[in-house]
Amino acid sequence: MKSLVLAEKPSVARELARVLGCKQSHKSYMEGDRYIVTWALGHLIELKMPEHYDNKYKNWTLEDLPIIPQKMGLKVIKQTNHQFRAIEGLAKRQDIKECIIATDAGREGELVARWILEKVKWNKPLKRLWISSQTDKAIREGFQQLKPGKVYDALYDSAVCRAEADWLIGLNVTRALTTKYKDPLSAGRVQTPTLSMVLEREQTIQKFVPQEYWTLSADIASLSADWEKNGEKRIFNKETAEKTKTKVTAATATLKAIDRKAKTEQQPLPYDLTELQRDANKRFGFSAKKTSNVLQRLYEQYKLVTYPRTDSRYLTTDMEATMLDRLQGIASGYKDEVRPLLATKGKVVAKRVFNNSKVTDHHAIIPTEERLHLSDLDSDERKLYDLIVRRFLTLFYPEYKYESVSTIFEVAGETFTSKETLVIDAGFKKITGKDEEASVNKTAGNLSKGQAFPIKNVILKQKFTEPPLRYSEADILAQMEKFGLGTPATRAEIIERLVTSEVVERQNGRFQSTKKGKQLIELVNEELKSPELTARWEQELELISKGKADPKAFSQKIRKQTEQLVSEIKASDKNYRAHNLTGSKCPECDSFLKERSTKEGKVLVCSSLDCGYRKRKDPKLSNRRCPQCKKKMEMHEGKAGLYFQCRRCNVVEKAEEKKKAVSKRDERKLVQKYSQNEDFGTSLGDLLKAALKDKD
Repeated sequence: MKSLVLAEKPSVARELARVLGCKQSHKSYMEGDRYIVTWALGHLIELKMPEHYDNKYKNWTLEDLPIIPQKMGLKVIKQTNHQFRAIEGLAKRQDIKECIIATDAGREGELVARWILEKVKWNKPLKRLWISSQTDKAIREGFQQLKPGKVYDALYDSAVCRAEADWLIGLNVTRALTTKYKDPLSAGRVQTPTLSMVLEREQTIQKFVPQEYWTLSADIASLSADWEKNGEKRIFNKETAEKTKTKVTAATATLKAIDRKAKTEQQPLPYDLTELQRDANKRFGFSAKKTSNVLQRLYEQYKLVTYPRTDSRYLTTDMEATMLDRLQGIASGYKDEVRPLLATKGKVVAKRVFNNSKVTDHHAIIPTEERLHLSDLDSDERKLYDLIVRRFLTLFYPEYKYESVSTIFEVAGETFTSKETLVIDAGFKKITGKDEEASVNKTAGNLSKGQAFPIKNVILKQKFTEPPLRYSEADILAQMEKFGLGTPATRAEIIERLVTSEVVERQNGRFQSTKKGKQLIELVNEELKSPELTARWEQELELISKGKADPKAFSQKIRKQTEQLVSEIKASDKNYRAHNLTGSKCPECDSFLKERSTKEGKVLVCSSLDCGYRKRKDPKLSNRRCPQCKKKMEMHEGKAGLYFQCRRCNVVEKAEEKKKAVSKRDERKLVQKYSQNEDFGTSLGDLLKAALKDKD
């Protein structure tokens, strides 16, 4: 008898099959003596859409809302139906005794597998593989410690509740807004409060009125000191500022107080996904989505890091024994940093990182014991891997120790203050590259209370208060984490959805709301704008996943909430006007056309939801560069075929005909025809020459 292993994607399945010794390769699975490894392609099953319950729902009408099925049904995704049928066939084999779920170890991975098994009506024993890295060692150990499937029943209940709630709220509210205001308007429990935060920041910026102020600084005993009064370093009255400057110029400064404090800074904890996305955005300008994609390759393809979609920054106590192996794994790329750590047998200094109570499904993201081949990684992969490794290495280095020295001077009745940092031990900052912030100026160490000094270089500067900056991707991720919006695995997708739905746009790495976004937030229900709703949902879903809350009660609550949200939209008297309407009309239905920006340039689409008319506004740009201005040339189709044009330089170039590739069949024919001819060699190049000569 054999075990059926269900992975989430083919690449993972191949690795599992290799480790498990499944050498017989088939189109949809790999088989060995004890295991048959197959795979999903992400989700193979999804919740039924409204039209699957009733054909009338194919047409979006406000009167049909809300759509709330008594029991949510499942359907096979059409595009991946072939793989589902293959799994279904394997499940019916008589020599299969059990199924081992080997999808991603998390809420969404559980849903992927369970929905497939539910659809194939699985009734044999069920086990769960739960691993945090894709190394051979982790896979072998994981299969030695399989857990009964029922251990994760509550996690599955939580996943179903989340999926059904998003369907009920998101689909009904989106359909209600779209049909009422005749424009594609998307809303949901996570994307709407996220949009609301972007707009609130935008409103703060728009309302901001700059205020003039002055600062006063001077050099005292080789220190740079600033004027200060009651903790405020700004003077908001020009006359007062100038009088103060006159008063202290050429005066004597007396040291009234000096305060020395020895301080330490603890090693930072390893990364969870959200903080890694934030740091990658700050350091390299990576979007959250890009970070997720690069990280997935490091985890899945190279096996260099542990499970990415984690919300924990701690490690379990049993992992302490693996630290030396991990250091040896990264040693080839970090010789100088790792050498002293190997001498101490990989002893971790920051013991607080080992805390079982702070690890739920997965521990923090750290390097695996897989041997590093740095040359295999591209530039983006190296950057992200370096962040993870250096954060990991800080655990083995001592705390950062420094002395903070604060000085207070009296100058003609005014107060000037100065602060500096004296490094005692750079500790972990030796490897993070952030010890530059620590000053090594020891001037303050020679000062004593009561000393008098001449004041020099008194400088009065005029400044203006500035509005807060628009949110960067790192800022949005921080806000989403603060309010519990989404999960580490879904936040990047939510941000991208806001961009693609044209309610926000990226400008110089920061997010700005569009006219559509500003109008949408005015139309959406107040309850959906607040992050509190989603925070409550996530808390309940977390309790359900731990078996501490009732999934049926949650489901009933969501249904009532859906009815309330739709009725509010129906009763609303608010107005909306599509921000991108043009003066041109659709040639098919006479409705006004809307202009949209896409990756391929601007397109015109019909504003009628029932009409699918669409055409490109601007010519498509090619990858061919103009020989004069080096800009991309436009692509056009003329009577003579495809040609390229640069309007700026009035340069036109005809497209060359593509050389027809020789198929395997044609290649065999050539070999057969000319292999007897002694005048030619047997290489394909020689045979082609012969063929061309015959044509001449």
